[in-house]
Amino acid sequence: MSVIFRKIIFLAFLFLNTNQLVGQDLKTAEKYTQIWMGYFNQTRISNKWGIWTDLHLRTKDHFVDSFSQSVMRVGLTYHLKDQIKITAGYAYVIQFPGDNHKNISQPEHRGWQLVQWNNSKPGFRIAQSIRLEEKFKHKIESDDKLGDGYGFYWKFRYGLQLSFPLHKKLVSKRELYFLVSDEIHINFGKEILHQNFDQNRFFVGFSVPVNFHDILQIGYMNQIQQPVSGANYKLVNAVRVFYFQNLDLRKNKSLLK
Repeated sequence: MSVIFRKIIFLAFLFLNTNQLVGQDLKTAEKYTQIWMGYFNQTRISNKWGIWTDLHLRTKDHFVDSFSQSVMRVGLTYHLKDQIKITAGYAYVIQFPGDNHKNISQPEHRGWQLVQWNNSKPGFRIAQSIRLEEKFKHKIESDDKLGDGYGFYWKFRYGLQLSFPLHKKLVSKRELYFLVSDEIHINFGKEILHQNFDQNRFFVGFSVPVNFHDILQIGYMNQIQQPVSGANYKLVNAVRVFYFQNLDLRKNKSLLK
């Protein structure tokens, strides 16, 4: 069996196993339609080092009804090889008024570490990632008031993405791609009193080259999530629009490469 078919089967396993995991709970899940917008900048400043920035804004429901969350991440990247890199950084997250804090926003601080690796084959590209997050969420006292201190727990994330160029058999950064990906999130720590499963994100869409170093990624995302509180599952159907900017500032390198 070829590598590509093994990866497709594994993606299907992640998605279907998640649905089996939550089982009957999906029938009573709270359903939302959202838009997820994101900007990613990865700038390589030397052969080994780079800078990471990403910004996100997500709506709450009915695609344009209010906002649910904003995320700002910064990090420092170390390139082991061109195909393997490690990033560590800090993220600031705002949960806009929601379930148990209807009239206030809940801030969250995260440390995060990420390992990414990819492999290109004739006709497709495989990208994988492992992320560890240390989440400090401000405690909530009531719908109108933040509590004292922060709750803490860990999150583990594994992602797999397959990219298929639509015009040529050779993989190139300047091609139009069809994408399919899945990412599973697992919580753990003393404050996780319910099941460790947090969420699963399944995505299908397209990667469209904007210029020599910018890419627009747009498509459909299905998110299944159980809140840390153990409340009812949330099922999100979202339009996801991500803009990627990859710059290379190394000596004798042009930004057009």
